[in-house]
Amino acid sequence: MTYLKSGDTIAIAATARHISEEQLNPAIQLFTSWGLNVVKSNSIFSVSNSFAGTDEQRIEALQILLDDEKIKAIFCARGGYGTVRILDKLDFTKFIRNPKWIVGFSDVTALFSHIYSNYTVSGIHACMPITMQGDLKDEASIESLKKALFGNEINYTFSANTLNRNMDVEGILIGGNLSVLCSLMGSKSEMNFDDKILFIEDVGEYYYHIDRMMQVLKRAGKLKKLRALLVGGMNDMNDNKSPFEFNKTCYEIISENVSDYNFPFFYGFPAGHEKTNMAIKLGENAKLSVCKNEINFSQH
Repeated sequence: MTYLKSGDTIAIAATARHISEEQLNPAIQLFTSWGLNVVKSNSIFSVSNSFAGTDEQRIEALQILLDDEKIKAIFCARGGYGTVRILDKLDFTKFIRNPKWIVGFSDVTALFSHIYSNYTVSGIHACMPITMQGDLKDEASIESLKKALFGNEINYTFSANTLNRNMDVEGILIGGNLSVLCSLMGSKSEMNFDDKILFIEDVGEYYYHIDRMMQVLKRAGKLKKLRALLVGGMNDMNDNKSPFEFNKTCYEIISENVSDYNFPFFYGFPAGHEKTNMAIKLGENAKLSVCKNEINFSQH
């Protein structure tokens, strides 16, 4: 993959939920300040129910950007739901001849997984235009995105969690939103997890849903040969009136599901559906190093 430089052209597409011009403008101003030329996909401000236009409109708009050799990165404007509805109608023939960074998180996991499983092309899991404005904006996350895009070394330190199984580990990083990853099981967008560092995050789920999804991964054999598990934000979770497990956190539920395996696992990585959402390169090598009560994450 080629990293960006000043003067390059990037594009913003809406593959899922709709977005307004007012919500998008701060990101365009930011990218322009980085010396990038910004184009918007056709019909980006269209609205069809919760989507940014009909499936056909979103397919056509994204296809143009995938095919355009001048565009060096495609930012998904926001998540929500809808990317999976357009995957099978996209033609990646020209894209794989001239691959470009796909950038986003949440529902964009469907696009990351489909592209990596079929074409082994990397993507950048990071903040999106919708989170680059107002109270959602986080300077550290935006700076980490710039570093990832322009090829600078990524290096983060986060606190060790008592649930961790701390061991130094290095390998190819894959993953994204847990719910989306599970929804792709059995499809041609399902990735091979063997010998990979798996990153997961989620938001707004029920605690028993987290357990169920971890059971899905276990029963599908996805955890058996992992090199490591890296868990980011698990935010705004819900419980039934009859609690799933009293006082259990998402991290504890996940930990119970992976305790029988030998790979290391790390909790509290600063990425996901939280204000701090540090950029990581999926499909690229990553290293996790343990130092006293801290974990260092790095990608070159």
